[in-house]
Amino acid sequence: MKAVELYLANYFNGIELAPALFYETNKAIRFEISESIAHDEPDFLKQAFYRSITLFEAVFGDEDDIILVTDVHTNNDFLRAKPLHVYSKYVKRKDLLYKLRFSTVPNLYGDEEELVTHRFSLSCQKRDVRYKQLLKAICYEDFADPTTILKHNPESGYDIFFINQSKNIIYHLYDDRGCDIIASDKESIRFLYEQYTDWILDYDKQEVDEDFSLNNYS
Repeated sequence: MKAVELYLANYFNGIELAPALFYETNKAIRFEISESIAHDEPDFLKQAFYRSITLFEAVFGDEDDIILVTDVHTNNDFLRAKPLHVYSKYVKRKDLLYKLRFSTVPNLYGDEEELVTHRFSLSCQKRDVRYKQLLKAICYEDFADPTTILKHNPESGYDIFFINQSKNIIYHLYDDRGCDIIASDKESIRFLYEQYTDWILDYDKQEVDEDFSLNNYS
């Protein structure tokens, strides 16, 4: 069993690292990252940048051990020979790139038989990653911007996960609209529920409130 899958088996009951993590466990919070706003308004992504970075810094401490996972869903085998610029661009310590791991994962999107998920993973710490710029790039993915991660491979899709091995928390900013944060121990993210309750997506707010009720410790 590969390192990421082994970790998930040990701490998250072997859940699939794929969207949408929120619906895979009751130890999860789904945050609204950007409220509806016209894309032609100045600074329309300002709120998305602020919320995604704020939540990230709340989850990851300076000394926490992180696995930065990038899944690329594609039928392009070229990616194995030349990994995405996610790591070369956003990882500060170039010596860490020699530790970059690659594997393939069975298609995570059952309706696309030809797709294969190419998984890249790197063990690092917060200070090793230009995480603010990376989170902004994820928010920009649906818009014409030079930071678009798959601008040279637009036919493919991707997901980026940050795994906090020290606290057993997974952070998934899926785009400018939302972010899923799950934990192996619900109490480790209760502070997010309490401090940022106004950011919880309205559609899922009742479910989150029920899961984090003091009467529900499962």
